[in-house]
Amino acid sequence: MANERFTSVWDALVDSPEEAENLRLRSKLMRVLTRTIKAWDMPQKDAARQLHVTQPRLSDLLNGKIDKFSLDALVNMLANANLEIDLVVKSKAA
Repeated sequence: MANERFTSVWDALVDSPEEAENLRLRSKLMRVLTRTIKAWDMPQKDAARQLHVTQPRLSDLLNGKIDKFSLDALVNMLANANLEIDLVVKSKAA
Protein backbone atom coordinates (compact mmCIF):
# COMPACT_ATOMS: atom_id res chain seq x y z
CA MET A 1 0.00 0.00 0.00
CA ALA A 2 1.41 3.40 -0.99
CA ASN A 3 1.67 6.17 1.55
CA GLU A 4 -0.59 9.07 0.67
CA ARG A 5 -0.17 12.61 1.92
CA PHE A 6 -3.11 14.91 2.47
CA THR A 7 -3.29 18.63 3.07
CA SER A 8 -5.85 18.16 5.85
CA VAL A 9 -7.49 15.44 7.85
CA TRP A 10 -10.73 16.19 6.00
CA ASP A 11 -9.08 15.45 2.66
CA ALA A 12 -8.03 12.07 4.01
CA LEU A 13 -11.57 11.18 5.08
CA VAL A 14 -13.55 11.97 1.93
CA ASP A 15 -13.21 11.60 -1.81
CA SER A 16 -13.61 15.19 -3.00
CA PRO A 17 -12.34 18.63 -2.02
CA GLU A 18 -15.96 19.82 -1.83
CA GLU A 19 -16.82 17.21 0.78
CA ALA A 20 -13.66 18.04 2.72
CA GLU A 21 -14.54 21.74 2.79
CA ASN A 22 -18.08 20.95 3.95
CA LEU A 23 -16.70 18.83 6.80
CA ARG A 24 -14.22 21.53 7.76
CA LEU A 25 -16.96 24.16 7.99
CA ARG A 26 -19.34 21.90 9.92
CA SER A 27 -16.56 21.05 12.36
CA LYS A 28 -15.79 24.70 12.94
CA LEU A 29 -19.44 25.57 13.60
CA MET A 30 -19.85 22.57 15.90
CA ARG A 31 -16.82 23.62 17.96
CA VAL A 32 -18.23 27.15 18.39
CA LEU A 33 -21.61 25.79 19.43
CA THR A 34 -20.07 23.31 21.86
CA ARG A 35 -17.98 26.01 23.57
CA THR A 36 -21.00 28.30 23.79
CA ILE A 37 -23.28 25.63 25.25
CA LYS A 38 -20.70 24.59 27.83
CA ALA A 39 -20.29 28.25 28.85
CA TRP A 40 -24.02 28.44 29.52
CA ASP A 41 -23.48 25.95 32.36
CA MET A 42 -27.03 24.65 32.25
CA PRO A 43 -28.59 21.19 31.96
CA GLN A 44 -28.71 19.74 28.43
CA LYS A 45 -32.50 19.78 28.53
CA ASP A 46 -32.51 23.55 29.02
CA ALA A 47 -29.80 24.15 26.43
CA ALA A 48 -31.71 22.02 23.91
CA ARG A 49 -34.83 24.09 24.53
CA GLN A 50 -32.82 27.29 23.92
CA LEU A 51 -31.54 25.88 20.61
CA HIS A 52 -34.98 24.52 19.58
CA VAL A 53 -33.70 20.94 19.30
CA THR A 54 -34.28 17.76 21.26
CA GLN A 55 -31.94 16.74 24.07
CA PRO A 56 -30.71 13.68 22.07
CA ARG A 57 -29.94 16.00 19.13
CA LEU A 58 -27.96 18.28 21.44
CA SER A 59 -26.13 15.27 22.82
CA ASP A 60 -25.12 14.29 19.26
CA LEU A 61 -23.69 17.78 18.79
CA LEU A 62 -21.78 17.74 22.07
CA ASN A 63 -20.40 14.29 21.23
CA GLY A 64 -19.08 15.52 17.88
CA LYS A 65 -21.29 13.41 15.62
CA ILE A 66 -20.56 15.54 12.57
CA ASP A 67 -22.35 13.18 10.17
CA LYS A 68 -25.67 14.03 11.83
CA PHE A 69 -25.52 17.77 11.07
CA SER A 70 -25.85 19.78 7.88
CA LEU A 71 -24.50 23.29 7.53
CA ASP A 72 -28.09 24.52 7.45
CA ALA A 73 -28.96 22.84 10.75
CA LEU A 74 -25.85 24.25 12.42
CA VAL A 75 -26.59 27.77 11.17
CA ASN A 76 -30.09 27.50 12.67
CA MET A 77 -28.66 26.36 16.00
CA LEU A 78 -26.16 29.23 15.99
CA ALA A 79 -28.98 31.72 15.40
CA ASN A 80 -30.96 30.20 18.28
CA ALA A 81 -27.84 30.54 20.45
CA ASN A 82 -27.89 34.26 19.64
CA LEU A 83 -24.68 33.98 17.63
CA GLU A 84 -23.95 35.63 14.32
CA ILE A 85 -21.84 34.15 11.55
CA ASP A 86 -19.40 36.39 9.75
CA LEU A 87 -18.35 34.81 6.47
CA VAL A 88 -14.95 35.36 4.85
CA VAL A 89 -14.15 33.79 1.51
CA LYS A 90 -10.53 33.81 0.34
CA SER A 91 -8.23 32.09 -2.10
CA LYS A 92 -6.49 28.98 -0.87
CA ALA A 93 -2.81 29.29 -0.10
CA ALA A 94 -0.64 27.75 -2.81
